Amino acid sequence: MNQISSSTHSGAASGAVFMLAASLAFAGSNTLQAVLPTPIEYGGFGMSSTGMAFWQYVIASILALPIIMRIGLRNLRTSHPIAHEIRAFASALGVHVFVYGFASGVPIWQMVTLLATGPLFIILGSTLFLGERASSARIGAALTGFAGAIIVSGVGAEGFTWQTFVPILAAALWATTDILTKYLTRQGESPETLTISLLVLITPNHLAILLLATAFAWALPAGAAPGFPFALPSGTGLVLLLLLGALTGAAQYLLSFAYRAADATFLQPFGDLKVPLGAIVGWIVLGQVPSIWFWPGAALIILASLFLYLVEGRDRPPHFAAA
Repeated sequence: MNQISSSTHSGAASGAVFMLAASLAFAGSNTLQAVLPTPIEYGGFGMSSTGMAFWQYVIASILALPIIMRIGLRNLRTSHPIAHEIRAFASALGVHVFVYGFASGVPIWQMVTLLATGPLFIILGSTLFLGERASSARIGAALTGFAGAIIVSGVGAEGFTWQTFVPILAAALWATTDILTKYLTRQGESPETLTISLLVLITPNHLAILLLATAFAWALPAGAAPGFPFALPSGTGLVLLLLLGALTGAAQYLLSFAYRAADATFLQPFGDLKVPLGAIVGWIVLGQVPSIWFWPGAALIILASLFLYLVEGRDRPPHFAAA
C-alpha cells in the first residue's frame, strides 16, 4: 500500500509541476500574441493576427514532428474523417478568434480569464449532443466559473465592449473541439489517432482560415484591407514570432506530460493558475493593469475548480503514473 501511495503522490506532484510549467508557457505566448499584432506606432510589430496564428502553428507543428513520428502516420486511418476535420477546424478557428481579440485591444487579463466560460459550453454541448448527465457539482462549478468570467468582463462598467465576447466565442469553439473529442472516443478512436489527426490537420486548417480571411479583406473597399497577411516581421519581431511558436509547442508537450502523470480532474486547479499568471505577465511586460473586477472574478474561477477537485476527488480511484 505504501508503494502504491508513493507512486500516486509522485505522479500527482509531477503532473502539477508540468501543468504549472505549461501555464507559464501559455502566459508567455499570450503576451507575445498581444505584442506582435500591435501597430508599430504603438510599440508593436504590426503583424496580421491571422498571419501570426498561421506562422505560430507552422513553427509549433515543425517542433511537434518528433511526436508525429513517434505516434506514426498509420494512426491517421479512421472511419470518421469528417468529424476529425471539423474538430481540427474548430480548434484552428478558435485560435484565430482568440488572437483577433488581442489585435482588437482586449487586455491579456480579460482575454485569458474569459476563457473560463469554456467548461459551461462543454457541459451544455455534452448534455445536448452526447446525452451525458452532468453532476450537480460540475454544473455548480461551471456556473460559478462563468459568473467569475462575467465579473472579470466588467458588465455594467465602462470597460465592457463587444470585444469582450471575442474570447467567449473562442472558448465556445475550443469547447466544440473537446466535445468532438469525446464523441470520437465513444466511436472507438484511439488516443494516438486523436492526437496525430489534430497535429497533422491543424496547420492546413490555419492556412485555409488565413486564405478565407485574406479573400474577405481584399473584398473590402480600397484602403480598408490590411497588409499582406503572410508577411513576416524582421529583426526582433521575427525572433519573437519564433519564440511564440516554440512556446506553443512547449506548452503542448508539457500538457501531454502532465496528463500522462495525473488525471484531468486533479490537474484542473493548477491549469486555472494561467489566469493570474497571464495577468501578472501582462502587467509586468506590457503594463496592462487588471481592473478591480479581475481579482474577485479570478478568485471565483479558481475556487470553482478547487471545489470540483475536492468533491470529485473523494471518489477518484488511485492513479498510477506512467512509466
